[in-house]
This record gives sequence, C-alpha cells and structure tokens, in this order.
Amino acid sequence: MAREIESQNGVVSAPPGELNESTPFVTHHGRKLSLLPLIFLIFYDVSGGPFGIEDTVGAAGPLFALVGFLVFPIIWSIPEALITAEMGTMFPENGGYVVWVTSALGPFWGFQQGWMKWLSGVIDNALYPALFLDYLKSGVPALGGGWPREVAVIGLTAILTFLNYRGLTIVGWVAVILGILSILPFAVMCLISIPKLRPRRWLVGNIRKIDWNLYLNTLFWNLNYWDSVSTLTGEVENPKKTLPKALFFALILVVLGYFFPLLSGTGAIPLNQQLWTDGYFSDVAKLIGGAWLSWWVTGAAAAANLGMFMSEMSSDSFQLLGMAERGMLPEILAKRSRYGTPIIGILLSASGVLMLSWMSFQEIVAAENFLYCFGMILEFIAFVRLRFIAPNADRPFKIPVGSVGAILMCVLPTVLIVAVLAFSTLKVFIVSVVAIVIGLILYPCIEMLRKKRWVAFSISSELPDIHVGNR
Repeated sequence: MAREIESQNGVVSAPPGELNESTPFVTHHGRKLSLLPLIFLIFYDVSGGPFGIEDTVGAAGPLFALVGFLVFPIIWSIPEALITAEMGTMFPENGGYVVWVTSALGPFWGFQQGWMKWLSGVIDNALYPALFLDYLKSGVPALGGGWPREVAVIGLTAILTFLNYRGLTIVGWVAVILGILSILPFAVMCLISIPKLRPRRWLVGNIRKIDWNLYLNTLFWNLNYWDSVSTLTGEVENPKKTLPKALFFALILVVLGYFFPLLSGTGAIPLNQQLWTDGYFSDVAKLIGGAWLSWWVTGAAAAANLGMFMSEMSSDSFQLLGMAERGMLPEILAKRSRYGTPIIGILLSASGVLMLSWMSFQEIVAAENFLYCFGMILEFIAFVRLRFIAPNADRPFKIPVGSVGAILMCVLPTVLIVAVLAFSTLKVFIVSVVAIVIGLILYPCIEMLRKKRWVAFSISSELPDIHVGNR
C-alpha cells in the first residue's frame, strides 16, 4: 500500500536503501512485457517505418538524406540507446528519465525533466492523427480539411486511447502486428526496385542549398526518443536483461527500416526534389510497383501511425504514473485501471493531443525537438554525474567506458542539440520558452499543494531510495 512520507525539504522520498539487485521495485499490476513486444514498442517510439523521412530528401537531396541516416545514428541514436540501457537497468521503474535526473540533480530538475519530456511526447503524439489522415486524403479527399478531418482526428484519438486503457500487453502485441504490416510493403518495394536502380541518382546534393532547419529537425525527430521506453521499465519482464536486448534489436530495425526504402525510392525514380514531402512514399511506391503497391504503402502508413500513437501514449501516461508513485505528482495520477493502465495519465495525454492537433507537421516536429533537446541535456548531465557520485551503484548493464569516456560520449550529441536549437524558428523558440516557463511555475505550485495538504501525495513503500549521491 502506498504511504505518505515528508522529508525535511518538503519532497517525498523513499526509505533509505541500496541500489542493488536485492532492492525491491514497484509491483507490476498485470502481465509483464516480454522481449518481442518491447522491441516493437521501442520501434514505434522512435520510428514506425520510413513515413515522415521524405522531407530529408526535399531539404537536402538524396546524397545528404542517405548520409544523414547513416551518420546520425552513430552520433545520436547509439549513445542515447546505450545511456537508456545503463540508466534504465539502474533504475528499473516507470519514472524512467525523471528518476535518473532526480537522483543526480534533485527533485526540482527531475520535475522539469518530467514536464518537458511529457509535453514533447504529447506534442509528438499530436502528429500521428494528422499523418494518418494525410496518407488517406489521396483516396478520401474530404479528410484533407474542415469538419470531416476534425471529426476523424477526435474519433481516431478516442479509439486508440481506449486500446491504451485496455492494457499495455495488448498495446505491445498490437505493435508487433502493426510493425510487420508497416515493414512488409517496403521490403517488397525494395525488391521490385532493384532492376530500376540508377546509383548516380544517389549522388545528387548541394550543401549550399540545404534547408538546415528542416533537414536537422526531420533527422532528429526520426531518430530520437530511445529513452521513451524507460518510463515502461516497471512493466517489463526481467528489465535488467530484457531492456538492453530490446534496444539493440530495435536500433537495427529502425536504421535498416529507414535506409533501404530511402535507397530504393531515390535510386529507382528520377528526382523531383520539390515532391519529396510528407506522404510522398505512396507516390514513390506507385511509380515503382503500380497502384497496388501504393495502396499497400498507404495502408502501412496508417498502421504505422496507429502504432506510434499507442506506444507514445503508453510512454507518456506511464511516466506520469511513475512520477506520482515517487510523490512528485498527486497520488491520483498513480491510480490504475483494472487492466493495470494509468487512467488519469491516459486521459491527460489524449487531451493534450486534441489540443495540439491544429499545428502543422513542421511546427510540431520543431517544437517537440526544441523541448526534447533540453530534456536530453539534463539526461546527459545526470548520466555523467551519477558516474562520479555513485560509481559503485549497481548497474546491470554498464557502458564499458570510464568517467572521462562517459563525458566524451555526450560531446557529439550535445553539439547536435546545439545545432538543432540554433536552427529553430522564432515562433518555435517563443512557444518552447513559454512551455519551459510554465514548468518553472508549476513546480512551486505543486509544492504548495503538498505543504498545504490540499492534495494527497504518496510514494509506494516498495520503491528504493534514488538519492544515491546524498548517502
């Protein structure tokens, strides 16, 4: 049973304990996720297939698009996945990255991390109904705008929200089925395109004409969110072994799922760079294989967007549950349905999606990237700091580098973050700064609710002490 504990600084903290294999963690409510569903949940948190990568060709041409999807995973995806594996197995609970930052930097920064990452996740999820309808509007023009589109967004959000309510294991196995459906048409397209490939088409690119804002934001959006799975770690079967394996296989699946369709699409048809925008892979499939393949890709896009929506909502809602179990949010957010799912967290995430669905694709990507960047900076700092202040803490998966190596690992990703922030538009900058300021205001407001006892805050008695640096 949860209980309320007040520390001297007004922050709810767990009983003292050691971070080792004997430390008990939060009891799972229901069936746990196994390896295969977890791989596909990560796949959908990060990717879902090559839908949405078309803008890299439009922004930079085939050469830099292909190079980007080879180099970017090395600079960004691999370090982020490795850090997620180490920190996620060190703190195998639903708070995920919020717990990492709280342990290293304290509750204030932990809360800011939670706010920025939850908001960026909700903004990200607002994309998927829009992307789903963008792929369908070629066959159903009415979905291109007006009240039919608005009704479709609401209906789609409601159906997928209900699936999340019904249970994480259902979401996981649905993700496996949708993942296979998303990948198959591109595998067929790659095979059909082989006789039509012209390698010289891959070499088209002019560095002076690159739209860096669109190019970097599209790459960044399509290859980040590896840490999202950390907020589901408390629901995973044997997370200390399953999480690193799932991240490894998902990384391979994501990179191959981007590179080969892009190689096929840019090499098999003459380049018209202006046409390479969101949703263009349906047209590419038609040019390569005919109308039947185009419709198959469109159906796969629909399946992919369903999978991405469900996986992102799961991560966002379980993050709020994990924060509530840590006493960082009111205990009502820790309430689970009879299926083990976080009821209030799901409803809040769905509401945020509907409120943000008016934004354009490019605006959503840029805004979420901006907030996500700040969250990742805090994660990098937490990762490095914990290597120094808690060198002997139990790490079931530990990246084989020392303290200096941990710092060096974060250098290139940090440079990339600075580049993404530097190329942001003024509108995105203002919206993101307002969002950050709201987080700064929310923290003292929640602390006041705690001190005045206007709202109940509690922490699970099964959670260990996370403030390893304070012992």
